[in-house]
Amino acid sequence: MSFVYDPINIINIILCIIIVVLGLLGYKKNRYKVPMYIAIAFGLFGLSHLATLLDLAKTLEIGLIIIRTLAYLTVIIALFKIEMRN
Repeated sequence: MSFVYDPINIINIILCIIIVVLGLLGYKKNRYKVPMYIAIAFGLFGLSHLATLLDLAKTLEIGLIIIRTLAYLTVIIALFKIEMRN
């Protein structure tokens, strides 16, 4: 396992961490689940970026497809909950 210096993935993982923290703080503040779903989704995206930075993307290709699909589905669920609330 080696580290692959990729500025795009480094920026993506930093932004994912910020979104996770803000999502969890938003959930903690008002107990509305949508920010938590968004935090979970971006946590999953962050894991996929971390795997790429650690040069594991080829080894974990099927797992990363599953992780990213779950992340997108989580965002869809969050948006669906927002839509159903209105």
